[in-house]
Amino acid sequence: MSASGLPFDDIRALLPLMPAASETCVEDVRARDAQLTKPPGSLGRLEEIVAHMAAWQGRSRPVVQRPVVAIFVANHGVAAQGVSAYPAAVTRAMLENFAAGGAAINQICAAYDLGLKVFELALDHPTPDITQEPAFDEAGCAATFAFGMEAIAGGSDLLCLGEMGIGNTTVAAAIYHALYGGQAEDWVGRGTGVDDAGLARKADAVRRAVALNKGHLSDPLEVMRRLGGREIVAMAGAIMAARMERVPVILDGYVVTAAAAILHALDPHAIDHCLAGHLSVEGAHGAVLARLGKKPLLDLGMRLGEGSGAALAAGLVKAALACHADMATFEQAQVPGKAH
Repeated sequence: MSASGLPFDDIRALLPLMPAASETCVEDVRARDAQLTKPPGSLGRLEEIVAHMAAWQGRSRPVVQRPVVAIFVANHGVAAQGVSAYPAAVTRAMLENFAAGGAAINQICAAYDLGLKVFELALDHPTPDITQEPAFDEAGCAATFAFGMEAIAGGSDLLCLGEMGIGNTTVAAAIYHALYGGQAEDWVGRGTGVDDAGLARKADAVRRAVALNKGHLSDPLEVMRRLGGREIVAMAGAIMAARMERVPVILDGYVVTAAAAILHALDPHAIDHCLAGHLSVEGAHGAVLARLGKKPLLDLGMRLGEGSGAALAAGLVKAALACHADMATFEQAQVPGKAH
């Protein structure tokens, strides 16, 4: 607990302690890259990925030996507003599906040899309906953030974030509306597949939630407290913990990016260690990524959540690092270098 006794001060105190990227490691990567048996720049963004991983792992030869997909699962009172095509009971059913190995993310993790952890966040006690009252008090919000920080314990060298929670695209849209303004309609999408009437209810819920908290939303941590869900707050904590431990992060889609957006609003450099795994077709994800300065690695027309896009992007990261580590140099392969 901070000296002031205010839980959010503990979060703010982390910002000046965040480690910076290692430019020395990036230089080492580029020096080796210049010797590999390929034209300079011919692997495009794969080369950028290697440099990013080196910078944030602090390793001249970055590795992915312990990748993990972490899925945070929560329920939301705002689901009662008719903002989803599915009932809240689906959240627990999908949690059980993850445990049984039956979800898409299970198959992607198996295909790319990724670890999978699933964190249940009090499913039987949804956060309050954000159109009626704030989602958290300050202590509860800070405690959920701290839980997310602890969730990465056990060691990892690449963290892929995912989520599951009926109603959470509405919560994410409310966060974006609070952070970036505009109209509620600018930020909402069809989520699990709501019809036009459901989309209108969703936009109305976002509008009312933000209006309810008007005057308190200039502080990103208050945005998180008043409008966030447990999974979003916990993911923000996980992103921060990964930064402190020099673990690069791959963000999934629309909801995961809301957690990153809160940290970015606190400090634009707080998510420098994060890659955007893919461009979701949900809501205004592309517009949010542009605001965050993130170019997605994949654009597959996906909007599933559960870390699926981040996990697929992890396959690209692993391939990029394998090329950098194991390709022969011109000297090793006795291939003539570039003519002068």
